[in-house]
Amino acid sequence: MLLFKFLVLKYLRFDKTQPFISITAILAFLGVGVGIMVLIVAMAIMEGMIKHFEDRLFVMNYPITIFATKKDSINLELLEKLESKFPNLKFSPYIRSQGAAKIGSNLNAGLIYGIDWDKEMEINKVLSESNKGKTFNQNSIILGERALKGSSLKLDSKLTLIFTQLQANGMTLSPQMKKFQINGTFNSGLNSYDEGYMYIDIKTLQKIRGFNENIYDGIHIYSTNPMSDIEAIKGFVPNGVGVVGWWQQNGNFFSAIAMEKRALFIVLMLIIIMASLNIISSLMMVIMTRRREIALLLSLGASKKDIKKTFFWLGNTIGFSGIIFGVILAIIVLFILNTFPIISLPADVYGSSKLPLYISVIDILSVIFGAIIIVILSSYYPSLKASKIDPLTTLRSE
Repeated sequence: MLLFKFLVLKYLRFDKTQPFISITAILAFLGVGVGIMVLIVAMAIMEGMIKHFEDRLFVMNYPITIFATKKDSINLELLEKLESKFPNLKFSPYIRSQGAAKIGSNLNAGLIYGIDWDKEMEINKVLSESNKGKTFNQNSIILGERALKGSSLKLDSKLTLIFTQLQANGMTLSPQMKKFQINGTFNSGLNSYDEGYMYIDIKTLQKIRGFNENIYDGIHIYSTNPMSDIEAIKGFVPNGVGVVGWWQQNGNFFSAIAMEKRALFIVLMLIIIMASLNIISSLMMVIMTRRREIALLLSLGASKKDIKKTFFWLGNTIGFSGIIFGVILAIIVLFILNTFPIISLPADVYGSSKLPLYISVIDILSVIFGAIIIVILSSYYPSLKASKIDPLTTLRSE
């Protein structure tokens, strides 16, 4: 045991007679460290972008949505039962209608959602972040900021909505119209959403559509673990009620992102593999220059197992220290990116100018585990070659 530790420490020292060997070991150490750092930072950025888009898409496609497949199948009674059965989830009933906003001489068509202001603000980050401290009533409306750009409309101004529901007007039928006051705006970063979605009070839309005040089109549900909660909800709701998750509505989009993330992981892992080649070359050069010394150790009683263990842990020490260095370097880089605006994004495209970062424990463990496997495999072959040196042949020829 003492021999093994002594040799590892001895071969780790800078060799002035063979400086290229030590330089190769340093390059291997730096290569593994930089590869780990790049991989962790890239995974954090990729996962941050995925979480960012999830948050934005949840506004249009909530984690779980309950919708009616039969008339009057979703009502206040069902909402209260769901809130009692699943106290860990948040529920927001809604009614949906199509209509158009009259802005000047133009009509902007879109979807009109009737919502419970308090419940919706609890699950809709975009609305709650954009309208903190504001209060809304039955004449309030919230529009996307893009819908107001280039128009004369501003906050607290009046807006006329034209609904597809018809009302009797003398001898003819005409669309229903109602004026609202613009009490709030939102900016999701998704153009189609900002320009085409409008929010009004649920009771107002119930009256326009002729609904009983206890009847809804559906219920939006916020869950931190929707993929498991959806099964429990499906087993609880009655017939005539459909349940859909966000991944079912946007499956192709997130499948494409997940595939890109896996491809990025594999490509960047090649950096660590290339760095591991320096570990192999460094160990092989140490073995070639120390053949006589290894042969003497074997002839003096050192076992092949000791020699194999020495060079195996010599490579692992270089690789593992590189992994630790890479993790520390990644933490520093992520802290700098998260603290200082070194990289800024166009806010009109992404809804935020700050680079989204999210550190996933699974991603970090995957990177570290993959790097450990590569380092171990890189150290094994040179250690095996060192243990097969023949003392008699080596000492005779050298």
